Amino acid sequence: MARKLALRDALREAMSEEMRRDENVFLMGEEVAQYNGAYKVSKGMLDEFGPKRVIDTPIAELGFAGIGVGAAMNGLRPIVEFMTWNFAILAFDQIVNNAAKTLSQSGGQYNCPIVFRGPSGSAGQLAQQHSQTFESWMANTPGLKVISCIDPADAKGLLKSAIRDNDPVCIMESEMLYGYEGEVPEGEYLVPIGKAAVRREGTDVTLISYNKMVLVAMEAAEKLEAEGISCEVIDLRTIRPLDRRTIVESVKKTNRAVVVDEAWPFAGVSSEVAYEIQKAAFDYLDAPVIRVNSADTSLGYAPTFVEEYLPNADKVIRAVKEVAYVK
Repeated sequence: MARKLALRDALREAMSEEMRRDENVFLMGEEVAQYNGAYKVSKGMLDEFGPKRVIDTPIAELGFAGIGVGAAMNGLRPIVEFMTWNFAILAFDQIVNNAAKTLSQSGGQYNCPIVFRGPSGSAGQLAQQHSQTFESWMANTPGLKVISCIDPADAKGLLKSAIRDNDPVCIMESEMLYGYEGEVPEGEYLVPIGKAAVRREGTDVTLISYNKMVLVAMEAAEKLEAEGISCEVIDLRTIRPLDRRTIVESVKKTNRAVVVDEAWPFAGVSSEVAYEIQKAAFDYLDAPVIRVNSADTSLGYAPTFVEEYLPNADKVIRAVKEVAYVK
């Protein structure tokens, strides 16, 4: 059986189920307790689990991320919520220099089973300091696993897998889509880290994306179907480890690829995906891989600038027609 849940409710269900299952799991972050979470993801959790397991922190990302890393090294399983990954820049020292390196620096003696989670990417008119996309930053670090997903069922299953994982996991959500609803199975289930999902079957072009840009790709695919172009849509779900096999097998079938990525174009996830396609499926390509990214500049405040800056269905449609040689 399945029921419809919003993304925020699916994430809360995952955390609550894991905290009931394992007393070593706890949640900490800004406003997660008394305020029920900045985005109401942790609503009601303080009442159920108490202030020792749902902990409000000061506005000090480096500090409470460090507390989480230390707790993980000593046998606990912290979930550290950042109000936004833009603020998590302050905690990159703990994430990159400590959490990611714990296992290798200790010669395999210590694991660091910690989850860092919160929203990444643009969230409307929030301008330059609150609109950056950090999946590629985190995925560039050996030792970290990176999840970026907005489907409620997958988000729940992946978060549960991340909490149980013995490595540090960064989970990127979407501030704009915490209310996005989807079918979520009842009962216990896990979604494996490192496996992409084919959201739509197609034969002419492969669209590869993640997080809320999957919805943009799906919109473009629906519009293109009316014009006789069949698009396969792949939701990466996990950025590191990357599911190269699903990507390559799809491109071998369609012979064309467009990568849709909200991040800046230089040295991003879309660059890595394009490289993997040309490396493993070059002989199958009938056109160069095209990337649709955000503009290579900081995001301004004006709504007209936001619209021009972000990928959208029309930009994806133009890219698909280019690789399909359709005028």
